[in-house]
Parts: sequence; C-alpha cells; structure tokens
Amino acid sequence: MSTQQRSTVLWLVEQSDDGSMADASVRALTFARSLADGSLSPAASSASAASQAPVSTAGGPGGVVAVVFGGAASVPLAELSSYGVRDAYAVEPADLTGYAPQAWARALAGLAAELDAGAVVAAGTDHGSEVMAHLGAITGLPMAANCVSAACGAAGELRIVRQRWAGSLLEDAVLDGRPALVTVAADAVTAAAAGDPAATAVHGYQPALEQADLRVRATESAERSAGMSLATARVVVGGGRGVGGPDGFGVLEELAGLLGGVVGVSRVVTSEGWRPHKQQVGQTGTRISPELYLACGISGAIQHMAGCLSAKHIVAVNTDPDAPIISHADYAVIGDLNQVLPALVAAIRAREGSS
Repeated sequence: MSTQQRSTVLWLVEQSDDGSMADASVRALTFARSLADGSLSPAASSASAASQAPVSTAGGPGGVVAVVFGGAASVPLAELSSYGVRDAYAVEPADLTGYAPQAWARALAGLAAELDAGAVVAAGTDHGSEVMAHLGAITGLPMAANCVSAACGAAGELRIVRQRWAGSLLEDAVLDGRPALVTVAADAVTAAAAGDPAATAVHGYQPALEQADLRVRATESAERSAGMSLATARVVVGGGRGVGGPDGFGVLEELAGLLGGVVGVSRVVTSEGWRPHKQQVGQTGTRISPELYLACGISGAIQHMAGCLSAKHIVAVNTDPDAPIISHADYAVIGDLNQVLPALVAAIRAREGSS
C-alpha cells in the first residue's frame, strides 16, 4: 500500500449503450490510478509508469474521482466499486441533455478547481479527445494526447510518453500546468482491477454553464440507438475490398448483431463509397480496442493496422494466405468470406436455438 499522499485525479467516465463502462475508459482509469497514487504535488517523488500492477486505493486523501454525465441512476456503481473508486460525481444540469463537449469541459474545469485536482484524465476516444481539447481551451492549459505512460518528477513536473504518427513513434515530453490534462492511448494500459474494492459515494454537481457552452449538443441518433459506437465496441466485424461491394455487408451486419458488436471498414471501402467514413478503422479513421476484431476481406495495410492493433484478439478471414493482416492475426481462416461468414452465422443461430 502506498504511504505517500495521493493527488486527486478526475477521470471522465464513458459508457457503452448498455450503461457499462467502455473498455477504453476502464484502461484510462488504470492510468489515472497510477497518477493519483504517484502524487502530482510538488513534494512528490518519482512514480511508476501507468502500466504498473494494480495498487491499493485505501487510505489517505485524494485518489481517482469519477465524473459521469447523467443522473445518479446512470452511475455504474458496481463497476466503480470493483475498480476501487470511492467518489463519483453525477453531472446533470437541468438544461443539459445528451453529449455537449464544451459544456462537459466547462463542468470538468469547475469540478477540477473545486477539488484542487492534480490531473484530468480521459480515454483517447472521439468524445474524450474532443472534451479535453475544449477543457484545454477553457483553462488555457496544454493537453497531452495519446499518452502511454506518465511519471511525476521530484519538482512536481509530469513526464509523459505519448504516441505520435499513429503510434509509429513515441515522444518523451514534460507536461507543464496544473491540473495536467491527459488523454490515454487506447492500447496504452491493460485494464486492471484495484487491490481493494471500495464503497462508491455518489455526489451531485451542478456546473455554472454559459449559453455558448450549450450551442453544440448531440442528441440520440438513429445509428446510436441501433448499436454501440465503433470506438467503444467490444466486438468489431471489419470488412474490406474483399466484401465485393455495398451489398456484401449484409452478412457482416448480421454477424455483428449476433455477436453484440458493430461493423468497421477499411479505407478502400470508404474511398469506394460503399460505407460512410465514420465506420473506417485506421490511421485516418477510428482506433479501436475491442475484445475481438474479426477482419473479413481486409489485406492489412499499415494505416489500417495502426487502428486495430490494440484489439485483444484478431481473427482474419482472407483468401490470400500471404496478406499482411495474417501475420498480425491470432487466428486466420483462409477461405472465401462469402462462404465462411454465412456458415458462421448459421452455426451461431443453431447454437442459440439449442440453448
């Protein structure tokens, strides 16, 4: 158990459509916990990197404080408790509904000042990156994106390592300013439970918002109501040129639905106009970190692999045994996806029917 004083670190909680914490957000929590226990105060000694083993969250002030945008009922208490988070703030002003990046950032700025937080941490997802960029603009503080580790120096400075150029190189830097504003690269940390579970107390927070903060708000979309986001999905079924055309994605949609996942695509698919860009996985698309990435008819160009290498398991279906993605896959099926996928769908449906 750490005996030194811990800093308060705010952690932005992102949730999947079912209300559970998104995998990328849980990874960011593990990162945030290392900062809290390493301490961000000027008197701090060196801290271990974010990939350290689980640490105890018991004893002493500070620690990770979860921030959930929604009512108290939307706070994932059981999960927060299992990860050792003692305090959570439910942010639900009467005039704020849905995703509003600037309003979320304004709330984080007020809460960080009120709690004298040493850092604010979010996952490097689309939402996390956008909110943290607004927070940097509001506070005038620098924001470090896609961090993979962080350590506190003797003078209180935060030494970080972060991904650049889609993860092709790592940059060592010193992040000045308090609170430190950080997003965590999707593949930076393995999510780890706390050494000691904790009883989580939920507090309400009403931020002082300006009208301009509410100018941009996202409401529930038809696509979101039909499934989870690509960045936070636990299963992604990917399709590339080998799918053959826009009509060939029907079986991928069916399979993704059976597995509780979403469809992702390679860059060539969006370039051909078969699917929208928001479904693209890769360096110029979305970086994913699902439990399973089933890549169908995708060759595996460097730009695409930059977006999916943090997947825990990659299964490739391809007619070409020498396709680059085969060397990155945990399992490979050499065959025609138009035969393999329907057979897989049939097997899953047969299993569900017999259970």
